[in-house]
Amino acid sequence: MTTLPELVPVLSAGRHRNPRKGACFMELASFLAGERWSDHPACTHPLLASLARLVNDSLGDADRGRLVTLIPDVVGLTGSDLDLDLAIATRTAAAALPVAPATRQNVLAVGLLTAQRLAAGRPGVRELVDDLCGAGFAAAPEAHAWAERYARGAVVSERTYRRQTAPHTVAYAVEGIAVACVPDVADRLVHLLEDVVADVAGRVGRPQHEASTHVLPSGGQVGAVSAGR
Repeated sequence: MTTLPELVPVLSAGRHRNPRKGACFMELASFLAGERWSDHPACTHPLLASLARLVNDSLGDADRGRLVTLIPDVVGLTGSDLDLDLAIATRTAAAALPVAPATRQNVLAVGLLTAQRLAAGRPGVRELVDDLCGAGFAAAPEAHAWAERYARGAVVSERTYRRQTAPHTVAYAVEGIAVACVPDVADRLVHLLEDVVADVAGRVGRPQHEASTHVLPSGGQVGAVSAGR
């Protein structure tokens, strides 16, 4: 089981060429996995990794350290099942829809509606997607109605959803939470990543904290870094 030292790494936003320059969430995950130093490691599902990078970069310095204990949990969380993409994107969009600016809600509602239609024939994820979409639509009924009109009858392919729709939905959702006029933006972002990690861990059949036997480098080994991915 991965253990954390008393001195945990200092996370910051952006991409870093090597550990001496600092580290973001996914770069430390690549270290734990024994991979080449990268913020796009193979050890984590691409959409989950994208969410982690976005949350990492959206948090301020005072809150980013709250993510450190999640880093070991994402190592080994990967798979090719489309259910993972649907679960990640839907949970992220549903978390954003109630608080995102009105200018973003319509797009998020379309993302949810697209996921719901694609999940209709996938029993492993259909109930989760329906529940999350229902809660999101209830919080933003006008956006839901707009999405129904805009995307009437539209269905995307699994390939398009995985490559385009899901990544765009996740990015738009995290940005929507980050600019929301609510007092608990940081809490929402941290809890979102926690929830998604737990969900994916359950779906790939691996309890959390079984990712690696490596020990995270201390703050002295990694150091602080600046923004800019």
